[in-house]
Amino acid sequence: MAASPPDHRVHAVRQFNRFYTKQIGVLQEGLYQSPFSLTEVRVLYELAHHEKLTATDLCRELGLDPGYLSRILHNFEKQGFLSRSRSKTDARQSHLSLSPQGRKTFASLDAGSSSETAKMLSGIDESAQDRLIGAMRTIQGVLSPAQDTPAFTLRQHRPGDMGWVTYRHGILYSQEYGYDERFEALIAEIVAAFVQNFDSEKERCWIAERQGEIVGFVFLVKKSSAIAKLRLLLVEPSARGLGIGKRLVDECVLFARQAGYKKITLWTQSELNAARHLYELAGFKLVAQKPHQSWARSDLISEVWELKL
Repeated sequence: MAASPPDHRVHAVRQFNRFYTKQIGVLQEGLYQSPFSLTEVRVLYELAHHEKLTATDLCRELGLDPGYLSRILHNFEKQGFLSRSRSKTDARQSHLSLSPQGRKTFASLDAGSSSETAKMLSGIDESAQDRLIGAMRTIQGVLSPAQDTPAFTLRQHRPGDMGWVTYRHGILYSQEYGYDERFEALIAEIVAAFVQNFDSEKERCWIAERQGEIVGFVFLVKKSSAIAKLRLLLVEPSARGLGIGKRLVDECVLFARQAGYKKITLWTQSELNAARHLYELAGFKLVAQKPHQSWARSDLISEVWELKL
């Protein structure tokens, strides 16, 4: 057993805790100028990012007292945020999910969280931001058992990412599907247009990282005031099976709702089975198919998928 830490270390940790809880607004009556507590916002987050959760799952994930969680869920239900469906495998359990009103409420809170975090970081130069994030990862890694450390994290794009997106598409689609360099050229055109015409209110790029390395990405871009396009979803082979692809698609859907879009559309190929499965899980519907010859392949079938929001 480790020796009891000296008083000066205990004091330093408590001092940091006081500083950081004030810094992120935990001491305020409502988080992000909302009527919700930090715990309530975290429960909404879990419901927005997972399917078929039970109250037992939430208690285990968040370490909450069952009675306390029950009161939170009852309050959400009264406000029309929560939907319940009886489990088919255990009649004693109900699957919990956010209602359309609940998703709308969470989207607003999520936007507030992003805005507050961006505001906190905006006065810090990029090298200092990197040091800060590295220190946060160190704290998380030291305090959490290995199995509790997130398998990946998400961030927005920064200089250098667009070149990586183009490069990895060129390499992986050549290795896995036999596409030639003309496919890489198409990707370069797409990312160049994204950077040159970027609308931060209506568009977003998510970069997934694992242990400091980029392992996936996706883009949501504006097609019209009512329609968004999901583009360039990719997960590295070494990181497949960790839920990265599903999380990236879910982030696109949440952001599109928050941005006021009525529909998301995407263009893909029929042979991209893993991606097509993710689109189906998210509720997308296949609406069109067309054979074509492109990128040194003569047997391709393009597909258009849509999701009404």
